[in-house]
Amino acid sequence: MAAPSSPNAAQRAPRQDNRRQQLLDAAARLFRERGYHATSMRDIAREVRMLSGSIYYHFPSKDEMLLAVYEQGLRHIAARVEAAVVSASDPWTRLEAGCAAHLEALLELSDYTQVMIRVLPQEAPAVADRLLALRDRYESRFRALIEALPLPAGADRRYLRLLLFGGLNWSHVWYRPGGDPPKVIAQRMIELLRRQLDQNP
Repeated sequence: MAAPSSPNAAQRAPRQDNRRQQLLDAAARLFRERGYHATSMRDIAREVRMLSGSIYYHFPSKDEMLLAVYEQGLRHIAARVEAAVVSASDPWTRLEAGCAAHLEALLELSDYTQVMIRVLPQEAPAVADRLLALRDRYESRFRALIEALPLPAGADRRYLRLLLFGGLNWSHVWYRPGGDPPKVIAQRMIELLRRQLDQNP
């Protein structure tokens, strides 16, 4: 018969999980504020008042911590996009809703979503392939949305996607508080594109 578990065992796991989340929150904030290379594991540990060596119990390296930050940020933003497009049926409306949700998530200034667009996979070579795979998995949603558009023959859907993502992901530079809300920005962006690309204007 297995020995009875300690009455404190059930309490220890949540504390460990909580510390891991605290570390991720601190890492995301510091990566955004200082940059990935300027942030050390010691800096992150200090933020949560943890001994430097103890951080390796949760994450074997800073690269793996960046990967976890990416994963959490992508889950958040992907959920927003999926919820936004699910009720729309018109392809252009679905794309507009997806762009608005993407932009809303970025403009919330979430440390996680900002790290996704500011820290390039090449900055962490050990996990670059996995970071790129995460990005590709997320962007596949927009590839599908753009693939469904009734575009003229010969229209380059890949460059349309790159154009949209370039504009939206640079919002941390061009957006000013008090400006048009994300839904209006997305609407105007899509209207401009549609005037040029719609088969039946």
